[in-house]
Amino acid sequence: MDYQVSDAEKKRARTPHNLFVLNIFFFNLLMTPAAIVLNVGMYGFLIPLFCSLSVIVYIYLRSTKTTAWFVDMHWRLSFRRCLWLMGGYGITAVLMLAGWLISQAAADARMAEIMFTAISRIAVLPTLLAVMVTVVFEAGALQLVNKGEVPDRLAEQFPPG
Repeated sequence: MDYQVSDAEKKRARTPHNLFVLNIFFFNLLMTPAAIVLNVGMYGFLIPLFCSLSVIVYIYLRSTKTTAWFVDMHWRLSFRRCLWLMGGYGITAVLMLAGWLISQAAADARMAEIMFTAISRIAVLPTLLAVMVTVVFEAGALQLVNKGEVPDRLAEQFPPG
């Protein structure tokens, strides 16, 4: 739906989408590979995850506040994208746990390390897929802001007051 929105409101409505994209690029696309290259072990996955989840918590908390309707809807839309990303994190966590359990079953410690390394590299793929999908979604959301639009589902669920 199209709404008459001031440029100031459009600028404020871009904030959650820009914050989410910065989160994606900095914590997922830069920090995670850097942690892997630095070979800091399992904690290399947890540091960017914790930082990213901190941003997601902020987006969630902000999405529950009430200010201008148009701005609020874009905070909620951004949080919905966060849910997709957290789904990718969840699948990756399950695969990492499975990889760790499989590696624990290996008789040779070297083989266990090799197995865990191989499986952990594959386990990251759901998160990378979620990252790519959500970045495309956020690019679309920024276009919605520029046009002064809100997705119909959000407008129906939270009608303008």
